[in-house]
Amino acid sequence: MLKVIKLGLPAILILLAVGMLIGTWILAGTVPTLIYYGINLVSPGWFLVATCLISSLISLAVGTSWGTVGTVGLALMGIGHGLGIPVYLTAGALVSGAFVGDKMSPLSDTTNLTPAVCETDLWTHIKSMMATTVPAMTLALLAYAWLGSGYADQLIDVGGIDALRRTLAEHFTLSWITLIPPVVVISLSMARFPPFPTIFGGAALGGVIAILLQGSDVQAVFDVMQNGYVADTGSAAMDTLLSKGGAMSMTWVVTLTLFALGFTGMLEAYGTIDAIMLHLAKLMRGRFSMVLTSSVTTASVGTVVGDVYTTLVLPGRLLHGQYKQMGYRTSVLSRTIEDNGTLLSPLIPWNMGGSFVAATTGVPTLLYAPFAFACWLSPLFGLLWALLGRFVPRESAPDRKSVV
Repeated sequence: MLKVIKLGLPAILILLAVGMLIGTWILAGTVPTLIYYGINLVSPGWFLVATCLISSLISLAVGTSWGTVGTVGLALMGIGHGLGIPVYLTAGALVSGAFVGDKMSPLSDTTNLTPAVCETDLWTHIKSMMATTVPAMTLALLAYAWLGSGYADQLIDVGGIDALRRTLAEHFTLSWITLIPPVVVISLSMARFPPFPTIFGGAALGGVIAILLQGSDVQAVFDVMQNGYVADTGSAAMDTLLSKGGAMSMTWVVTLTLFALGFTGMLEAYGTIDAIMLHLAKLMRGRFSMVLTSSVTTASVGTVVGDVYTTLVLPGRLLHGQYKQMGYRTSVLSRTIEDNGTLLSPLIPWNMGGSFVAATTGVPTLLYAPFAFACWLSPLFGLLWALLGRFVPRESAPDRKSVV
């Protein structure tokens, strides 16, 4: 158990840093500033499309879906509330964009881990994922545009929005200075700084701005980093939205990760997982059965274990030899694993991804999952291309055939 738990310690540290970052960015006024100015920039009809695009671009730039959901995502949830958009639709669009951006980012830990265990290179892996990501995101954006059109003519509660903005202005000093932390985090990520010091540095910078601009003291900053921000604005909805963050808010996800990794360690020691994977490999008789087996295997590990890192590592190490033996590029396997591991993790309530999103946004996983279109469309496109024989390149000569 301890041997495998050690593999997840870097991810646990990142989770704790994300919790601290959420708390200090609220205390510093970063999240309130984004809500205050963003609520007037997007119309209700296009809000879901904008949410998906914004979250995907931020996640692509910083390489972390968790950080995107916990910071910009909170602001988007607040803007959606002000525009009268149901929270499950906003959360679905947010999850689609954040996790797709994470999957495609060269800065993401999962995007670097998956090709490594599948024995392919990073850029070949990213290029391979374009085949499923582009059509999935295109259909998702069309779906969000159609859903958003139902709210285009809705009367906006101008009084409610004004009240929300007044509440924010009364309790926070709103300034461009509060936007420095996200700019720094994005810049460091693009410069390929490691994720933990980047996120922790963003949290510390948020604490400094909270002291200098918001009038907080050092004790308050450390308390927020540990226990999270507790809002007391007089608005129940705003208090619920802004009472977030802190290392302690991540304990549910951290303990879930520890239990999942320990459980996986036991299964590895018993030889259970190896035995299951060896039997599954026998089912890989042709192109479609190969991709289907890989998809089901990855999704099953993610459902049973609940840890995204184990979900990526185990199928990659156990199945990459079978792909080589059948003459297919292992980039097909790495794409399949990311589609069914990274993207399905926020749709499973007891998975690290699902539990984190639900805890951060306050929206139950099963409510937003049907509307996270890009997350479940991408694996389906992977199966479609395998069935049609498209975007499934071989290592051997092009005239070699395989049975579907």
